[in-house]
Amino acid sequence: MRFAFWKAPASDPIPVVAPSRATVPPDVLRKVRRIEIRVRRLVNTVFLGEYHSVFRGQGIEFSEVREYAAGDDARLIDWNVTARMGYPYIKKYVEERELNVVLAVDISGSNAFGSERPKLEVAAEVCALLAFSAIRNNDKVGLLTFSDIIERFVPPRTGREHALRVVRELLLAAPQGRGTDIGAALGYLGHLLKRRSLILLVSDFLASGYETALRVLARRHDIVALTITDPRELTMPAVGLVELEDGETGQRVVLDTASPAVQAAYARRVREALDARDRLFQSTQVDRVDIRTNQSYVEPLIAFFEARARRRA
Repeated sequence: MRFAFWKAPASDPIPVVAPSRATVPPDVLRKVRRIEIRVRRLVNTVFLGEYHSVFRGQGIEFSEVREYAAGDDARLIDWNVTARMGYPYIKKYVEERELNVVLAVDISGSNAFGSERPKLEVAAEVCALLAFSAIRNNDKVGLLTFSDIIERFVPPRTGREHALRVVRELLLAAPQGRGTDIGAALGYLGHLLKRRSLILLVSDFLASGYETALRVLARRHDIVALTITDPRELTMPAVGLVELEDGETGQRVVLDTASPAVQAAYARRVREALDARDRLFQSTQVDRVDIRTNQSYVEPLIAFFEARARRRA
């Protein structure tokens, strides 16, 4: 039995890149197909308009220069070209329509846990929904999976087949590492992504030491944190003596869960960890979507889209 807020120390990260995979097992293909049918229905009926309203292109980009005409904004004059041509020229811009979306998904050992459904399975469905919404909006979607190492990176591309590949990668995820290093994943993306991107960071956030990396990356990119939590991680049932195992290190400890002192200490640790995480997101202006493994993920996502749309308006 495992409770998430009891954690043994993580090992030092060793960055590696996973090799390409061979054939996909038939049961995984069937699961991918079921997820596709489910999320495409949601995209078509609910999420496409919501997604487009809050994740449009990230501003404007330079297109060309043309001769100045009466009524043009003088602030757009390109003085270098004007000096060469001997006649005023202005810069022409167009709105960026294509968005670069990267799903950064924590596949560490703690995400195999779930009292009803594994956290990683829920994360795969949420990522499928967001990937198909992005693809329908003509955005590019990429995937980064990580534990305490960089497990795999799939470059952003468009198209239904690519979205299905992202889902397959998540369902096939077999991490080489067991710990969690969110900071290393954020640093990897910071060096890799040259243009401003939307980073959907999916994790249970049972980690520390990523605060600086998050602050740095959030200055250049739009980051949304999707927290995946199981209800058993929030409260410890009073069932007497229980052997707890850390899902990432394998370390074990025996606790008396019926002890009021143990109950109070666990509740305090949970509260302090969640408060510290939420303060970090607020200070870095990182949006948060809280998803529970025992509840629908549709309502939290709709609430997030609506709140973000109101802020943009």
